Amino acid sequence: MKNKKVLFAVIAALVAAFFIFDLGRFLSLDYLKSQQAALDSLYGAKPFLVIASFFAIYVAATALSLPGAAILTLAAGAIFGLFTGTLIVSFASSIGATLAFLVSRFLLRDSLEAKFGDKLKTFNDNIEKDGAFYLFTVRLVPVFPFFLVNLVMGLTKLKTGVFYIVSQIGMLAGTIVFVNAGTQLAKIENLSGILSPKLLFSFVLLGVFPLIAKKIVDVVKARKVYADYPKPEKFDRDIVVLGAGAGGLVSSYIGAAVKAKVSLIEKHKMGGDCLNTGCVPSKALIRSAKLMDTIKHSQRYGVETATGEIDFAKTMGRVHDVIRKIEPHDSVERYTNLGVDVIEGEGRITSPWTVEVNGKTLTTRNIIVATGGRPFVPPIPGMDKINYLTSNNLWQLTSLPKRLVVLGGGPIGSEMTQAFKRLGSEVWQIEMVDRILNREDPEISEMVQQKFIDDGVHVMVNTKAVGVEVDGAGEKTLLCERGEEQLRITFDEIIVAVGRAANSSGFGLEELDISTRRNGTIETNEYLQTRFPNIYAVGDVAGPYQFTHTSAHQAWYASVNSLFGTFKKFRADYRVIPWATFTDPEVARVGLNETEANEQGRSYEVTTYGIDDLDRAIADGNDHGVVKVLTVPGKDKILGVTIVGANAGELIAEYVLAMKHGLGLNKILGTIHIYPTMSEANKYAAGEWKRAHQPETVLKWVKRYHAWRRGDSA
Repeated sequence: MKNKKVLFAVIAALVAAFFIFDLGRFLSLDYLKSQQAALDSLYGAKPFLVIASFFAIYVAATALSLPGAAILTLAAGAIFGLFTGTLIVSFASSIGATLAFLVSRFLLRDSLEAKFGDKLKTFNDNIEKDGAFYLFTVRLVPVFPFFLVNLVMGLTKLKTGVFYIVSQIGMLAGTIVFVNAGTQLAKIENLSGILSPKLLFSFVLLGVFPLIAKKIVDVVKARKVYADYPKPEKFDRDIVVLGAGAGGLVSSYIGAAVKAKVSLIEKHKMGGDCLNTGCVPSKALIRSAKLMDTIKHSQRYGVETATGEIDFAKTMGRVHDVIRKIEPHDSVERYTNLGVDVIEGEGRITSPWTVEVNGKTLTTRNIIVATGGRPFVPPIPGMDKINYLTSNNLWQLTSLPKRLVVLGGGPIGSEMTQAFKRLGSEVWQIEMVDRILNREDPEISEMVQQKFIDDGVHVMVNTKAVGVEVDGAGEKTLLCERGEEQLRITFDEIIVAVGRAANSSGFGLEELDISTRRNGTIETNEYLQTRFPNIYAVGDVAGPYQFTHTSAHQAWYASVNSLFGTFKKFRADYRVIPWATFTDPEVARVGLNETEANEQGRSYEVTTYGIDDLDRAIADGNDHGVVKVLTVPGKDKILGVTIVGANAGELIAEYVLAMKHGLGLNKILGTIHIYPTMSEANKYAAGEWKRAHQPETVLKWVKRYHAWRRGDSA
């Protein structure tokens, strides 16, 4: 910070001196013409001194973003001639521009990133990808302010070497024009005479040329990609969507809403994993488990005789009743009524324009792949000898496992661990790393882990499953390693919840040579397009997030881009993505946590509010947890929030809204929250931030003012 202040002071002093001493008078066309003979004579007598002095003055003027670069360029032509003048100006202007670029980066970029980092992410990503191209384009057109280009580019992440080289090449045409004009200095009456309308138009064409060239290259690339696939003369559909999970349903709904002809293909069940095997059934089971826990601890609420007994078959029956009740929201009938052509069958992409299903070939202008994911099962020896459970098939259980092993300490594994423990199973949770929920900050995952331990779960971290054995009596044992220790856990059922794999194979992508990433997700660009611009991918099969709500979020971009991308395309926006783990206590997050901020080198402040202080939480017996907010140092701008506690998944919404629309903690503090509610925790967290940022100097004077008003001389 001190170095920045010193540099800023030096630059400010030099710029001030330029104007105070009216040094700009030496950089006028009249002065240059009046001194041309003297400068020619001096150059003839001391050429190296004149060149070095001129070079230094040019570099200094451009580095300090002073006016007069055009006059200096004319002077170079007048004094040194076309070749030497062009050589001097080309290097001096590029070096000076690079110095201005570095000064801008050093003084301004960090503060700008801290304040507007989330809004600048897309811009920076584009600069990182095509920054050299953009810079070359603006450098070709001399009407773009020279100093402004330097300063703006300094605020980006463009590499310094790239900036220098592209600037020198891009400015060369304009440099030659001005230096050549300088060789005819006596004929120049004013600067506008140099850039005639005709010449300016030529430069504009020159600047537009790279844009046109890039467009041509894109078209050529597209034609090359499609070369082996004849495009139909007409199409049956505007969009064919593969998969009727969240991504597919929303994609088809949006397409039908804007009167496009859409076919939605589903080979299994409408609603996808979320409705049938994921979000919905798990939350229904968690609700029953929560009730059993409340009954178990009824004495906390003054209820002495509360009892309850689990009928696991009926509990699972309720889970399926919940699914059936929600099914109409995602049903064939509903989407048919919305205008979607729903096809129950297995679709296969046979070309960029065709999809086969049920023996019929559909031609389509666009394809959206929304085939979702499946539970990943690690290659543990012996696992294939047992009927292991995953989130896909555990809902078929009709009897409660007495001894249950859960492999995985992520959200799914943790939710099922706690639910089955509360329903009456003895549960061992196995996690390879040193804590469960390891995407959260250490103290956050510790809160949940300790709750599990207090409830009697055998939480086994730093433990690796290495094999499964089945003896002659059918007794199943999991073999584990924990450091040098060998462990054997006998179990009745095992749930594998170590992650999910994308459904990206088996329906034609391989034949089209559509790339996948190392984790199996389909490789797409920022518009969710694959190597074929008319084939899109959304949801779990595309990543980077595997949440129902992000699948729906991506679906909007894919459907709109596919239908209207000829006119305007939209980059998928991942700046504000929330999620929650529905354990007790719940864990909800949006934006950065401390772990991620440190990994990214981001500066931040932490504000926490303990929910054990909240009136409503105390009244409900939910007085545990925390609201943890990361902000820009010294400012109320929110970088991320983690909430642990009852209804955290609901409470986080206020922060999601705030981050999405650029509202800070002061706005949350100034918003009326109903008393007594859990949502007051958000306001009190904002109050904690405000208390830590009180204007102490102002308050001292206010204290004196009050003393004066009281007539208290002290």
